[in-house]
Amino acid sequence: MRMLFLGDVMGRTGRAAIAERLPGLRLEWNLDFVVVNGENASSGAGLTPEHAKLLLAAGADCLTLGDHAFDQKDMLSFIEQEPRIIRPINFSKVAPGKGWRVFNATQGRKVLVAQVLGQVFMKRPFDDPFSAIEQVLKSHPMGGMVQAAIVDVHAEATSEKMAMGHWCDGQASLVVGTHTHVPTGDGQILTGGTGYLTDAGMCGDYNSVIGMEKLEPLRRFITGMPKARFEPAGGPATLSGVYVETDDRTGKTLKLRMIRVGGRLEEARV
Repeated sequence: MRMLFLGDVMGRTGRAAIAERLPGLRLEWNLDFVVVNGENASSGAGLTPEHAKLLLAAGADCLTLGDHAFDQKDMLSFIEQEPRIIRPINFSKVAPGKGWRVFNATQGRKVLVAQVLGQVFMKRPFDDPFSAIEQVLKSHPMGGMVQAAIVDVHAEATSEKMAMGHWCDGQASLVVGTHTHVPTGDGQILTGGTGYLTDAGMCGDYNSVIGMEKLEPLRRFITGMPKARFEPAGGPATLSGVYVETDDRTGKTLKLRMIRVGGRLEEARV
């Protein structure tokens, strides 16, 4: 199966790049399944129903969220109506929606998508992500109930993301980090056959401070004093993520490529 995972969509420019480029990439790369992290798509904080519909219409089969899952209050009810959106498994026991689902891909194949939140350096102590994801993967073995499994690790610490990759090795097709908005260069296939990338990066303007206009972040770093709201940068966006090809029989990754399309960063394609 050919699958694409795109990192955090950042504001208007990220949404526009998805709408403009993803339909063509689905055709060009003959994609069977696409996951997009959308938790910063609406003004850089959360996801509105309107913007979720735009990303899905552009070709995403599943949208993942993150620690800003419910910053846009309409998502509290919309996530119950739209099964193609998932929030982190370990967000809260009373949170609406689900932290994992099994989705239909091309030719009747099944793909499990799950998301966990990291604990290290996060603003609040979320439940243990390792035990949470273990239960889901064990109950959905690859090559049996599903042909592939994707885990989105929404976390600050690279070490925690790497640990999660090794924890899931052999049980997931792809473990990919999100949240820090900077694409890492360590895409690899682990010893057990799981594709891994510490951070997919963002779909946004890289002439910025992790997707935000530079002035206010610089002011806060230099003076320690806020003066205005953070605003998403509005320049041309780079789509950043990871492409994998998997074996339907085992679910393991056979090929992995880090992806960067458009915007300021050097292009990297399939």
